[in-house]
Amino acid sequence: MSHTTREKTKLIARIRRLKGQMEAVERALEAERPCGEVLQLLASIRGAMNGLTAELIDGHLQEHVLAATGEEDRRQAVTELAEVIRSYLK
Repeated sequence: MSHTTREKTKLIARIRRLKGQMEAVERALEAERPCGEVLQLLASIRGAMNGLTAELIDGHLQEHVLAATGEEDRRQAVTELAEVIRSYLK
């Protein structure tokens, strides 16, 4: 069973909180709130996304890299993670 399957409930709860934060940005813009407030909301969303990303990266490392059953599986897991990190850093 994959780490994302085991942690599905917790991960979905985090995604729902992120959705709520995005909706708060939309409401703030609709209400013409000061840009400082909107920027603070966006900073919070970025922090939440970074935390979720870090959690998933950690799970990937633990399950697919460290606990890989063979060298080929390990190489594939590392390649997948390297591609994600490249995309993340763009």
